[in-house]
Amino acid sequence: MRNPVLIELTRGQRVESRHTGAIALVRASGEIVASIGDVDTPVFPRSAIKPLQAIPCIETGAADRFGFGSPEIALASASHSGTPEHAALAQSMLERAGLTVGSLACGAHEPLDVESARALVRASAPATALHHNCSGKHAAMLVTAVHAGEPTEGYWHHGHPVQVRIARVLEDLTGQPMRDDVRGIDGCGVPNWAIPLRALAQAWARFATGTRLAEPRAQACHRIAGACWHHPELVAGAGRLDSAVMGRLNGTVLLKAGAEGVYCGALAELEVGFALKIDDGAKRAAETAALALITRIYPAAAGLGPATRLTNWSGVETGSIQPASALDCLLAQID
Repeated sequence: MRNPVLIELTRGQRVESRHTGAIALVRASGEIVASIGDVDTPVFPRSAIKPLQAIPCIETGAADRFGFGSPEIALASASHSGTPEHAALAQSMLERAGLTVGSLACGAHEPLDVESARALVRASAPATALHHNCSGKHAAMLVTAVHAGEPTEGYWHHGHPVQVRIARVLEDLTGQPMRDDVRGIDGCGVPNWAIPLRALAQAWARFATGTRLAEPRAQACHRIAGACWHHPELVAGAGRLDSAVMGRLNGTVLLKAGAEGVYCGALAELEVGFALKIDDGAKRAAETAALALITRIYPAAAGLGPATRLTNWSGVETGSIQPASALDCLLAQID
């Protein structure tokens, strides 16, 4: 199936660029509420499954043993901006389990937060693994290994008990087998599995509602969702869509970005999960599509994402970025 154009960029009166993709809205039962494009071919969700990957840290008792509250759980679910607050919290999570930054296998990159990155440059200080947007997720994986008495070396490998637990959680929520033929390596080094959009949307519906999950798992999901809503600034950062939406629509919408044009989340009051993928991986198109979907249900989200009016460096309006007719038709189906 060829995916339809979901997002268009205009310049003057003409369309300059087009982004194709697919979207699924699904209930916990697997019932598709609405969809467009190919929602059955597996795609890599990347960081859009981080809250789901945090579930074993709660279920095993590791979070309670090491005194993790809502801030730590939110960071475990985060693609954070690498601010001093983010980095310090990740370091604290490690230290409580007797670990150091050297235990992190995610690598290092400059903070996504521009001012934090500039501050490191001014201080002639190198970025460390604590600044990596995945350091909270990795810290949660490491402390889970410590709690379970497992080696921390190789915690990122697909055969390590930490990753095996996560794979079983994903199988439970998505209803899909995490086989070798759909397994890849994420940018931070841990396994990432290709999953159909309809199954990802179902997983997020189950995550947000606890429906069709055993009670301990449902409670863990509820705790993680609450942490993300209580500390949306830790899940991403200032000026980023995930934090802005969950901050304004607290307790109502869960939202998590993934690399390469993926967005997942849940409309909790409607008990519906959603997942989308932009074929060319464009972040600008994924954000526009996600916000259009959310705003259809909750108009209060309008204006939280990137500007739809495009301007040049002189401030002159040059065009727009907006949903294409196919996406408009999908949104019209949603009550």
